[in-house]
This record gives sequence, structure tokens and C-alpha cells, in this order.
Amino acid sequence: MTALTLSTAAAPGLRADAIVIGVAKGAQGPVVAPGAEAVDKAYDGKLAGVLETLGASGAEGELTKLPAPAGFKAPLVVAVGLGPAPDAEDEDEDAGYDAEALRRAAGLAARTLIGSRKAAFALPVDGPGAIGAIGEGVLLGAYSFDAYKGNAQEAANAKAKNGKAPLAEAALLGGKPRDAAHKGAVARALAVAEELNRARDLINMPPNDLTPAIFAGIAQAAAKEHGLKVQVLDDKALVKGGYGGILGVGGGSAATPRLVKLSYKHPKADKHLAFVGKGITYDSGGISLKPAGHNETMKCDMSGAAAVFAAVVAAARLGLEVNVTGWLALAENMPSGSAVRPGDVLRMYSGKTVEVLNTDAEGRLVLADALWAASQETPDAIVDVATLTGAMMLALGSRTFGVMANDDAFRSAVHEAAEEVGEPAWPMPLPEHLRKGMESQVADLANMGERMGGGLVAGLFLREFVGDGITWAHLDIAGPAFNEGGPFGYTPKGGTGSAVRTLVRLAELTAAGDLG
Repeated sequence: MTALTLSTAAAPGLRADAIVIGVAKGAQGPVVAPGAEAVDKAYDGKLAGVLETLGASGAEGELTKLPAPAGFKAPLVVAVGLGPAPDAEDEDEDAGYDAEALRRAAGLAARTLIGSRKAAFALPVDGPGAIGAIGEGVLLGAYSFDAYKGNAQEAANAKAKNGKAPLAEAALLGGKPRDAAHKGAVARALAVAEELNRARDLINMPPNDLTPAIFAGIAQAAAKEHGLKVQVLDDKALVKGGYGGILGVGGGSAATPRLVKLSYKHPKADKHLAFVGKGITYDSGGISLKPAGHNETMKCDMSGAAAVFAAVVAAARLGLEVNVTGWLALAENMPSGSAVRPGDVLRMYSGKTVEVLNTDAEGRLVLADALWAASQETPDAIVDVATLTGAMMLALGSRTFGVMANDDAFRSAVHEAAEEVGEPAWPMPLPEHLRKGMESQVADLANMGERMGGGLVAGLFLREFVGDGITWAHLDIAGPAFNEGGPFGYTPKGGTGSAVRTLVRLAELTAAGDLG
């Protein structure tokens, strides 16, 4: 991973392959952002005009390269767009460059500077928050997944030789190496980004190399490394415990299911959060087989479990004063002679029975068992994360996840936390009239309801398996979990690690006593 350093050095004298500066969109054209004063001075104060001549406007997602001025030890200046410039007349003392704008700009630059040994980031810094955002953007933007391109070591050597290796080092100018808050911001960025990138790796792994058992083994290794407690229920233990939902979904595969419990406990904590993740390591749809064109990316159907896993480890690395339990409901959904059939009835871990009308609505079945298991510990709140429904993608697109909850205030708090860390989210309702559509003649409920509002129906189904009196939220990350388009900002093509930062932020807020 890219190394982060804090530096008070002036840009002209810093030995680096490139100096990264910010340019904003002003009322009269591009505006050079704070942090780049020394660079602008070297252009006789005319850098904004030079950039405009080159076609720059300061819009977000824009990147312009130009030769560094004479006397600079770095040969290249990289100007990244920050979006609209803050209003200089704004009376809000907190007005400045948005953290997400800094994060995206830094990520774009890091992604562009592949093959570079060192880059200096002279972006606007007005405190540790900006340092953390820039550092996080660099680490996420420099991510690449190359484990399956030839021999891993040979591929890494070839990339380094051909100038295709990720940016090796980023010096954050304006950062104070001896300032505790600045050092803390870098440490947080490292912990969160490293674990988020671990989630990306898991999502990008091919399903033949990430079965439920292998995923469980990876969780066990991480637990040992970071001092977490871990419990793994294999297929025999699941049968003994009566986990009918997980067993039903995983019954058609030779790769047997698992339920993994990861526990982080802080000795001074008096609050407990439970995170529950859908971990379908491959989703064929089962007997209700997906049509051609819908199977190719279904290795990503374990993105919720990856996010939960990463968030629990990150909470441990950050030493947050809160107890966090992660539940990974792992299964492979395959068609075979032993697969669950449409019309079958499963007895869930909670004791409720569910008529399976569509085996491709399997995520809610494994989550139901894990939600009930999490409820038995009566945590202060439960948050589940899942690539659950195509309906949520139709509603919110490919970059925004939906937030549902059994408590309006908690739903708002989760939404605000997501937006704060730069993960687009939107609050969604749980209309009671849609519950009727899941009534079954032979079981307590069916796993399908009305087609319209299918994402909300899935949320209502999950609510049935949350213990009485427990605050709960559901994040449907079907859209942003896997990026099938081109990379943007700090987001790569493939697995994105969606919801990791939201979960970590919820843990931080709970530890600080700011989440109810």
C-alpha cells in the first residue's frame, strides 16, 4: 500500500515525481486552491490562466498535467479539480473545501500517478480532517487488484519495471509530522483504507477461490492478527443449531455454508453494535436460475459480509471504545439435486417458517438467521449490509445505497453518517401495506411479496427477524458494491468496499456517545 508521510516542506524544494495541486471552479474561471501558493508564485501568479488555456475549469473529476516551473525538483505539476470554490463571503467559519471533494481529487491523482515513486500533495489543508480525507483518497485511489495476472511476484516485478506499479509514497504537504491530531488522522486513514481495500480484494476474488469455508478461514486469520474473538459454525453446527435459512440456501452447493461471528470488545465500552453481512460467495440464483448476462459479476454477492468483516477489524485497529460484533452469513447459492426448490418451506433459526417462492431471493434467508442470532445478544443496535435487490438499483442507481430502519431517528443517523464519510445513501420507507404481499398459505411468511417496491419488501422481510425492542437498520448496497463501469475518483472498477466507512463511522459515533 502507498506510504503516507506528513511534510512541512515547500513544494519547490521537494524531491518527487509530481506535485499535486487543487484547482476550483470560480465565478470567473478556474481558481488555484490553497496549498498551491508556492507553485502559483513560480508561474508569476498566472497559474490559473495557464490552466484555463489548457482547458481546465476546476470541475470535479478534471485532471490537467503541465511541466513544473524552473527550479522545482519535481518535473511535473498535476492539477486536480475540486469543484465549486467556497464562497469567500460565506460567514460560516467551517466553510472550505468539502472533505469528499478532497478525497476524490486525491484519489484521482493517485490513480493517475501509477509508476511514480513519490508524489507531493499540495491540496487545501485546514486541519486534521482534511489531512485524513486526502490520505484516505490517496490510499483508496492507488488500489489495484492483480493477484491473478500471471505469477503474482513476477507480475508485481513487471509492473514496477514498466512503470505500472501503484504510487509508492505520498507526502501530504501542510501536514505537521509532530502534531498528534495530524498523525492520528493519518493513522485512521491507514486503518480504514487498508481494511476497505481488504474488502475490495475479497469481492474481486473469483468464487472458486472464495468459498464460504475459505472466507471463514480468512476471518479467523485476521481475528488472530488483531486480537478478535471468532466463532465459526460449519454445516454440522448449523444443522444442530437449526439455521434453516443458511442451510437452505447453501444446500445446493458442494461448498458448504458457514456462519462466522467476529467479536471486538473494549474494556471500557458500555455500548454494543452488531453488524450483519450477506455473504453469498456466488449467486447463480439456484433453481430460479439467473438468465445469461446476470451471472458474470455474482462473485460480488458477498460484498455485505466483506464490509462487515472490514469494519470490525478497522474498529479493533482504531481501538474504539465500543463493542462491535460482526456476523458473516456465508453460503454459495447453486442449483443441484439437493438445492432448495420453489415451494419448499424452511424453518428458520428464529422458529418462523418461510415458504421459498424464488430461490434467487436467497440473501434475505441467510440474513434472517444471522439477524436473529445477533438479536440474542441484545445489542444497542443492529445494522445489516447486503447486495440484496435489483429493485434498489432501479430506484437509486449504481452509486447510492438505500437505508431502511425500524426507527426513523436511527435511519436518519445512519444516512447522515454515510454522507459524512462520502458514501452516497438515501433513506427509504418500510410501508406496512407491502407486508401483506408476503403472506403464505402454508408458512408464517413467504420470501417474496409484491414486485413493485421489491427493495422495500425485502426490508420488511428482514424486520421480521430482528428481536423485539432492538434498533435496526438495513443497508441495501446492490448498486454501489461493484463498479462495472470505468474508475472514478478513488473508486476502482470492480469491488468498491461500499458501506465499510459508514459502519466504521457508526462505531466511532457510538464510542463518542453521539449515536443515541
